[in-house]
Amino acid sequence: MRTLAAALLLVLTVTWPCSVAAHNGPPFPIVSDRIAGSYRVSIWTDPDTTDDGAPGGQFWVRLAPASGDAGLPGQTRATVAIRPLDRAGAEQRAMGAPVREDVTNQFAALVMDHEGRFAVQVTVEGPLGAAAVDAEVDATYDLRPAPYLMVVYLVPFLLVGLLWGRQLMKRRKAA
Repeated sequence: MRTLAAALLLVLTVTWPCSVAAHNGPPFPIVSDRIAGSYRVSIWTDPDTTDDGAPGGQFWVRLAPASGDAGLPGQTRATVAIRPLDRAGAEQRAMGAPVREDVTNQFAALVMDHEGRFAVQVTVEGPLGAAAVDAEVDATYDLRPAPYLMVVYLVPFLLVGLLWGRQLMKRRKAA
């Protein structure tokens, strides 16, 4: 009876709903060092699809002057826009925010409400002028398994562990 209670406690602990802020992998580049106007632009993304309206489509825009100069003026801003390519849908836009107050690295998050191909357009505006870069990305759901599947995967190991423990107890009694 104690074994059953321990197994039930373990199952409840594993499957209890909780919020987990896990990351399924690093962002990857969809544009690398493309010259647009007076800027050298790189776009990195982690295009996760969400059903709850959370902005899972994350975009990092790396900027540098095309001339090779050291820095960018602080007023330089990137805007990220996405729209679905595989079905009708409204365009979404988000203004990039400097990461750690660094204007050369800007972050924007947008809602990608379905799996599929999305058009991505980054527009840059600042004292060096305006520029635009186009790209495409495939959005997918985060690939972590559902919590109930953890039970399915753990049950065989628990059963083997229980049988092994039972066998050890029999050997101890016999000795």
